[in-house]
Amino acid sequence: MSDDQTQGSTERDGATDALSPSERFSRITDRFMHGVELAAAALFALLFAVGVIDLMLQIFDAVTSGRITDPLVVIGFIETGLLLLIIVEVYETVVAYTQQSDTRKIVRLVIYTGVIAMVRKAIIFRTGEYATTLDALFAAVAYTIIILGLVGLLLAERGESGTVLPGP
Repeated sequence: MSDDQTQGSTERDGATDALSPSERFSRITDRFMHGVELAAAALFALLFAVGVIDLMLQIFDAVTSGRITDPLVVIGFIETGLLLLIIVEVYETVVAYTQQSDTRKIVRLVIYTGVIAMVRKAIIFRTGEYATTLDALFAAVAYTIIILGLVGLLLAERGESGTVLPGP
């Protein structure tokens, strides 16, 4: 057993009296934060489950009403599905934090979440929602810049880890 494991088991067995007040406070707040992170993960899992049920009900309603062939209804399904993927990515990010995963993994998850969110925005983009066509153009350009920036970050991260292109 390593020194860290021995020290950790000793501290869990109640030998924390040798710790300074600031170290005890730090451990208490660390445990509190870990509990909050786990609660957040559970909340996102619940939101995902509710979202899946809602999507199934939306599809059932569209099929029974005959609106399933309406392109706007289908786009609504896609929007909901992408929102569910965002929830999954946020859940995985929270779980990675609770497991104290590699920072690179967490950054990658955040980038994936951003890409999915921006693709969702691009799919549901409607010029009629803006006061002028110039406003719509500015929004479209902004979305494009953000998507390209996120893809650039993803490629840079993958390049750093050596997985940009599949190799032999």
